[in-house]
Amino acid sequence: MSQDITQLLKKYNSSNQASEKQLVEIVYPKLRRIASRQMRLENKNHTLQATALINEAYLELFRSSIRSWENRNEFFAYASTIMRHILVDHARRKNAQKRGGDLLQVTLHDLPGTDQDEDSLVSLDEALHRLSEIDERKSKIVELRFFGGLTIDEIAQVVDLSLSAVNKELRAARGWLFHRMKDR
Repeated sequence: MSQDITQLLKKYNSSNQASEKQLVEIVYPKLRRIASRQMRLENKNHTLQATALINEAYLELFRSSIRSWENRNEFFAYASTIMRHILVDHARRKNAQKRGGDLLQVTLHDLPGTDQDEDSLVSLDEALHRLSEIDERKSKIVELRFFGGLTIDEIAQVVDLSLSAVNKELRAARGWLFHRMKDR
């Protein structure tokens, strides 16, 4: 299956329109799992549904001019990033409506915690942006793991590190994010 996706991505990257339909049929179930995982981490009364998240991500993925995915892991990493941005933008819009954009103090017990509200998602996003300024690789690893649902092995392939190095980077990033968000 991984090889099939990689081959279809290469065809799609070279503007082969026929490959898009095949690609969507194969990747949609995994995109659905990523979106469902994302939505399980959100507040129970979140107004965005998994289907809407997938639809918005699909438009961004397949209507974008970016066509440079080398393999399935890069594709799903990019899809995870897009879904994270969609959720954060949604949260920011809701915050702006509720409180004029003011953010609340957030204590994070785990990254990301269950029943995250819009404020904690925005806070996590801001902390990840700050981490990426300091250490882009750690930020990417957190994003791939917690927003993309990639396994440690898949992350190791995407960022070209050993499994133990990914685990070490992930532990360090989690600690940094926990302290950063605790002090807010």
